Amino acid sequence: MNSMHQVLRDRLEKKQNDFLYRQLRQIDSAQAPRINIAGKEYLNFSSNDYLGLANHPEVVEGAVKAVCDYGAGAGSSRLICGSLRIHHQLEEKLASFKGVEAALCFSTGFAAALGTIPALISKEDIVIVDKLAHACLLDGIRLSGAKLRIFHHNDLDDLESILQWATRTLEPGGNILIITESVFSMDGDQAPLREIVALKARYGAWLMVDEAHASGLFGQRGSGLIEDLGLTDQVEIQMGTLGKALGAAGGYITGSRTLIDYLINQARSFIFSTAPNPASSGAVIAALRLLEKEGADRRRNVWKLVHHLRNKLSQLTAQIPSSLIHPFIIGDEQNALRLSKSLFEQGIMVPAIRFPTVPKNRARLRITVTHDHSLQEIDRLCQLLPSQSG
Repeated sequence: MNSMHQVLRDRLEKKQNDFLYRQLRQIDSAQAPRINIAGKEYLNFSSNDYLGLANHPEVVEGAVKAVCDYGAGAGSSRLICGSLRIHHQLEEKLASFKGVEAALCFSTGFAAALGTIPALISKEDIVIVDKLAHACLLDGIRLSGAKLRIFHHNDLDDLESILQWATRTLEPGGNILIITESVFSMDGDQAPLREIVALKARYGAWLMVDEAHASGLFGQRGSGLIEDLGLTDQVEIQMGTLGKALGAAGGYITGSRTLIDYLINQARSFIFSTAPNPASSGAVIAALRLLEKEGADRRRNVWKLVHHLRNKLSQLTAQIPSSLIHPFIIGDEQNALRLSKSLFEQGIMVPAIRFPTVPKNRARLRITVTHDHSLQEIDRLCQLLPSQSG
């Protein structure tokens, strides 16, 4: 038998040969469009802090106050003695923000998916998921033991074909669950939610939508694409994150009171995890209050920057999505690494995104802008990008 260390070294060497090896890069400053690495300032075009809230004074103050009031940790799982008042306050604010009856917070968005999906479905059920759905959703489905079918990305004909098959083959007492993101994390495009809702209703399925990259950015309240399209009452399960536009950390599920009560009793990643730290809850409460006051202005400003970036990128690439995520497709993993390294050497941080995060030979730079970028900084980035993209 080979030693574990040798086996792991061989596997890492293969990753290096395939240009898929990854290393951590230490950031020495707070999250912002301008960050410090090893004593040098870099423009950061890779953050999901879309509304610039992670380092906002009011959000930081909310986190500090929560630590002063409740300590650094919750001390237990929510069902033992860790269900602090601040957690309940946050869930009430999230439910109001999303326009639904109730919400439940998890330590991470990944934990929200891993707990929720297996709680709702099992081997008698069928799950139909978009091909480009996030890894946490796929892992949650696999844990559930349900039959998994993948439909081509945003392909309504393929989705309906699978729904027809599912209704014919579903076991007695079984259910069909459709899962998609509203804004896709690596391509930045939107799911055709109105049409998916119509198909869901026609075939008697349930629908789960991950709003991780839409919450805070779309809709009158800024709660997401579901709100923006007027579909709040027609999506059974809304999932989101507290670690992107809301500036902190954690994940959540929102929906009916019955759904949330069921997850409290059945979602293993909720039941068997220490409650989220009070600081994150305090920060998000402050972020939601801030968005009530100036969310529309912040969204207006960030979309102004996005439109400027789109205009610049339209001269370089044909793929211009309708979100804050802009994939600059390179294709070859080695070439994507080279471009990322070249930008870094010129003071701009945009890491290369490679397999398995995206399909093989679809490597890219994933460019994001946030509220506190400037037009001049966007211009500087675009001047350094090559005038070709696949």
